[in-house]
Amino acid sequence: MATTEQNRANGRLHLSFEFFPPKSPEMDKQLWETVAELSRWNPDFVSVTYGAGGTTKAPTLEAVRRMIGDAKLHTAAHLTCVDASRDDVHKVVDEFRAAGVRHFVALRGDPSTGIGTAYTPHPDGYANAAELVKGLREISDFEISVSAYPEKHPESADEAADIDMLKRKFDNGATRALTQFFFDNDVYERYMERVVAAGITIPVVPGIMPIQNLTQLKRFAGRCGTSVPSFLDVRFEGLDENPTDRAKVAADVAAEQIEDLQRRGFHEFHLYTMNRAPLVNAVLENLGLSPERRSAA
Repeated sequence: MATTEQNRANGRLHLSFEFFPPKSPEMDKQLWETVAELSRWNPDFVSVTYGAGGTTKAPTLEAVRRMIGDAKLHTAAHLTCVDASRDDVHKVVDEFRAAGVRHFVALRGDPSTGIGTAYTPHPDGYANAAELVKGLREISDFEISVSAYPEKHPESADEAADIDMLKRKFDNGATRALTQFFFDNDVYERYMERVVAAGITIPVVPGIMPIQNLTQLKRFAGRCGTSVPSFLDVRFEGLDENPTDRAKVAADVAAEQIEDLQRRGFHEFHLYTMNRAPLVNAVLENLGLSPERRSAA
């Protein structure tokens, strides 16, 4: 069941892309080539990730500045509260706001000791993303996106607790939720039924992960609690040494997932690009789109 805001899309495809800050000159070159390629699709916005405890603050800030100033993209900066006092977080917010940011993706963030270890809030900081959303809302009238988990966050006690956290983010002023990637659309639709039942009316945008490498994806999915359906093993069987056919199958799988979600009434999608344009381009082309007419699709 689509939210009211999603139904207002009237069938138009809304896209957003996620990037991460580069860690080397080679990765920097790749990022900006990717941004140039994908900006042709006229995304509604793009986002740039932010490391735990601000470990990527400088490269994230530089990437955000260039995306806003040079690429002219509506750019959201990820923001976490890991290992940071409220004053520390507010200083970061001020820096991003000075760079032109008016949209934050507010996240608690993974523990600095690694995924799977216990999270300990900073004694003078925000305890979770719901508190961070409230803090941002008190600072200014930002657009605030948050995370959502169709298969629940790995640390949530159960589905009810997970939905309760999303409701707290919504009640505190979040304007959109972006989901963890998933591959079973039935899981997402059941999740949306719980979201709607809880009175959460903001768009909950499906996060789509085009599969660059299935083996690596399984390892990552295992850490974040995302299931990988067996049909993907069948689709990618025998393609480990065939990158051309593997990329074609990956584009087909992601496009088919988006098409099915559109049939179910959802028209907003957040694509995890992994700072690579070819596969994302192929997915959108498989949907029958072209950069020149995407805005009218």
